[in-house]
Amino acid sequence: MVGAASDPFVHVRGAAEHNLKNVDVDVPRDAMVAFTGISGSGKSSLAFGTLYAEAQRRYFESVAPYARRLLQQVGAPHVQEISGLPPAVALQQRHGAPSSRSTVGTLTTLGNLLRILYSRAGTHPPGVPRLAAEAFSPNTAAGACTRCHGLGAVVDVADDLLVPDPSLSIRDGAIAAWPGAWQGANLRSVVSGLGIDIDKPWRRLKKKDRDWLLHTDEQPSVLIEPEADRIDYGYYGKFWSARAHVMHVLADSRSERMRERALRFVRSVPCPECEGSGLRPEALAVTFAGRSIAEVNALPLTEVVVLLRPVAELSEAEAATTTDPAGETNEVAVRICADLVARIEVLLGLGLGYLGLGRRSTTLSPGEAQRLRIATQLRSGLFGVVYVLDEPSAGLHPADAEPLLDVLDRLKESGNSLFVVEHDMDVVRRADWVVDIGPGAGEGGGQVLYSGPVPGLEEVAESATGRYLSGHAPPVEHRPRKPRGRLRLSGVSRHNLRDVSVDVPLQVLTAVTGVSGSGKSTLVTQVLAEVVRRHLGQNPDGTGAGSEDDDAELEVDLRGAAGLDSFDRLVRVDQRPIGRTPRSNLATYTGMFDAVRKLYAATDEAHKRGYSAGRFSFNVAEGRCGTCQGEGFVEVELLFLPGTYAPCPACHGARYDAETLEVTYRGRNIADVLAMPVDEAAGFLADLPAASRSLETLREVGLGYLRLGQPATELSGGEAQRIKLSTELQRARRGHALYLLDEPTAGLHPADIALLLRQLHRLVDAGNTVVLVEHDLDTIATADWVIDLGPGGGDAGGRVIAEGTPAKVATSRHSATAPYLARRLAAS
Repeated sequence: MVGAASDPFVHVRGAAEHNLKNVDVDVPRDAMVAFTGISGSGKSSLAFGTLYAEAQRRYFESVAPYARRLLQQVGAPHVQEISGLPPAVALQQRHGAPSSRSTVGTLTTLGNLLRILYSRAGTHPPGVPRLAAEAFSPNTAAGACTRCHGLGAVVDVADDLLVPDPSLSIRDGAIAAWPGAWQGANLRSVVSGLGIDIDKPWRRLKKKDRDWLLHTDEQPSVLIEPEADRIDYGYYGKFWSARAHVMHVLADSRSERMRERALRFVRSVPCPECEGSGLRPEALAVTFAGRSIAEVNALPLTEVVVLLRPVAELSEAEAATTTDPAGETNEVAVRICADLVARIEVLLGLGLGYLGLGRRSTTLSPGEAQRLRIATQLRSGLFGVVYVLDEPSAGLHPADAEPLLDVLDRLKESGNSLFVVEHDMDVVRRADWVVDIGPGAGEGGGQVLYSGPVPGLEEVAESATGRYLSGHAPPVEHRPRKPRGRLRLSGVSRHNLRDVSVDVPLQVLTAVTGVSGSGKSTLVTQVLAEVVRRHLGQNPDGTGAGSEDDDAELEVDLRGAAGLDSFDRLVRVDQRPIGRTPRSNLATYTGMFDAVRKLYAATDEAHKRGYSAGRFSFNVAEGRCGTCQGEGFVEVELLFLPGTYAPCPACHGARYDAETLEVTYRGRNIADVLAMPVDEAAGFLADLPAASRSLETLREVGLGYLRLGQPATELSGGEAQRIKLSTELQRARRGHALYLLDEPTAGLHPADIALLLRQLHRLVDAGNTVVLVEHDLDTIATADWVIDLGPGGGDAGGRVIAEGTPAKVATSRHSATAPYLARRLAAS
C-alpha cells in the first residue's frame, strides 16, 4: 500500500501552494534530496510551503487544543494528499527579525548552560549568597544592568560629532551641536564672558577648556552687556555645555525637527557602568577559571574550549573527591563543562571558532546563523525526521561549505532525511536525488521538470539547472578592464582588521573574498562605506537617510586616504527589506506607482468624477476600501487554530472601494494593475515612460515574475536587493558612483546570478566603480580585480592575503580562496 512503512518514498499529490500547478511528485526518505530551480520557480513552495507545512500541521493535530494556542503554527497547505511523510524540522535562512538582545549564546542555548555553570559552580565573593542563573542574563530583571537595562550600550554624545571641524573657532561654529540663531549667539557671548577666546581655532584651545565646554554639567550665569547690533539691554545668560544641550533636547523637546538634529551628535557607546556586558556588578563579581561571565562571552569559541576542557576532562571520581572550596571542579561543573565543550566542538567543526558567545545576532551573516542552527540540531540526537533546509550553503565560502556538507552527511547517517532547497551546484552534486522546478519563475514555473537521481537532470533540455549542472551554460562574457586610478586606504583598524592597507581600483568590478569572519564585510560595508560617506557628507546609509542597522558608532583609524575625490556618489545595495509592512510593495518602492496613479487620474471617467491621483492610492482614505483600510485582507482570529488572513469581504482583496474600481484604463482598473506580474505590466504600460523604464530594468535583473503589488514582507533578501539595483539602474545619472554590495548572489540560482552580473558590468561600463563581498566562484572569476582577506576568520583573519586579477589570486599559496578559484578558472 502506498504510504506504508516499507515504502521508502514520500508521495505528494495535487500540490497547489502559491504557483505550484497541481504537482504530483515522489521523493525518497533517508536521503539527501535537493530542490532546485530558478528564483521564484516554486522550490520553497514545495519544500517548505507544502511538505514542511503538512508535517507541522499533522504534529499539531496531536497536541491538546489549548496548547496549540501557545505554538507558532502555519496554515494547512494547498495539497490533495501526502503520504509517507515523517515529522519535520525546518532550518530557514529568514528566522524572524534579529534582536539586539539575541546573541550566539542564545541562538545555540550555550548561554543557558554557561549561566547555570556560574550559578552552581562559580566562585562567588566571600559572604555573598549564590546567585540564581537568571542573575547572569542581561535579558532578565534580576541580571540587567540598571543603567543600560541589559543592552550593554547607551546613547551618548561623541566629541568628533560635536566638533566636526576643529580648525574653526567657536564664533565660526566649531561646536556644531549648539543651537543656531539667538541661542547660539547667547552661548558665544557667555563663553566670551567666561574668559575663553571664541576667535581662536578650536584645536588651539586648552584641553581642559575644550572638555569643559563639551561635557560640563555646570551652568554658570554671565552678565551680557548690551550690543548695538544684537540686544538693547543687558541680561544674565546661562551656559549649557554641548552635551547638556543635546541631552536636554532629546529628553524634553517636543519638536521632531530639533530631536532629529540632536541625534546627529550622538552614537551608541558601551555602557560605562557594566562596560558593555549588560550585567549588574554582583554577577560580574562571580568568576569561573578566574574569568567573569562577561569575559568568557567575549572570548572566541576556540579559547572557551581551552578554558573549560581541563574541568570537562576530569573523571567522576576526581570530581567526587575535589577539595576545591569554590566548587569549580565538582560533579556539576564537570558535567556542564563537558556538555559545553562537546557542543562548542561541533561549532568549531563548522568553522565558527572565531565567534564569541556574546556576539549579537544582528551582526551575523545568514550563513553564520544557519550553521549555528544546524549545529544545534546535530546535538539534538533526533532520528527519523525530515530536515528541511533553506539554502544551507548560501553566504558560505567554499572552504566553509565543505565541513557543513560533512555535518549534513552525519545528520543523514543518523537516520534522518534531508530536503534541501539549494542553488549551489556543488551541493546539488552531493545529493542523492534532485527535484527540479520550473521552467520559469512565478506563473512561468510551478511544474516538476525532473525528479530522480542527480545525473539524469543534465538530460532535461528545458531545465536551467541542468545546463549549469553539466557545465554547458554560457559564461558571462565581458572585456577585462584596467583600473583608472585607485582609492588608497592606509592603517585601517576595525574589528579584526589590524593596521591594514589596501588599494581599491577605480572604474572596475572588484570582488572582496575570504572565509567567513575574515573581515570582508568590515572592510567594504563599514570602513570603505564610512570613509566615502564622510567625504561626501552623506548620512550613514549613503543616500541621505539614516539606518538603524548601520554600525556608525565604530571608529575608523585611517592614517591616509587618497583617491576620494574621484567619487560623486555612494550607493549601498544590500538585502535589507524594501519595507517593513505589507503596504510597501514593488510598485511603491520603485516610484512607478506615482505614474500609474496619475495615468488613471487623467482618464475621462476620473476627470468627470473629479478624482485626483490621490484617489488611486490605497494609503489614502479617499479611495481605499473602508473595511480593510487598503490592506486587501483582514485578520481572522481562530480560538484553537492559528490566526489567519482572508481576503477582505468587501473589496475581495482589491484594496479599493467600488467607485474607484469603476475607473478603468484599457479595460483594467487600478487593482488589476497591482495584480499584474512585471512581465505583463511591461506590455500593458509600454507607452508610459516613467513606469516602462522601471519595469524593463526589473525584467533585466530577473524579476519579471513578481507582482507589482506584492507586499515587501513577502520578498526574499535577494529579491529586495535586485529591486534596489534595478531602481538604481533606471536612474539616468552622470558622474562616478561607488556601488557597494554585500554577497549579492546569496540565495540566487546561477541563471539569476548571470543576469545580475550583466547589470553590474553595465554599471562599470558606464564609468562607475563596483565593489562586492562575494563567495560565488563564477562571480569572482568574472571580476576585474580580487582582494582576498584571511587567512582564517576572527583573530586569524583581517589581513590582505592576495590581490590582483582572478588569475593572479588563484596562484596564491596562502589564500583559502585560491585553490577553489583555480579549479573554477580551469573548468571555464
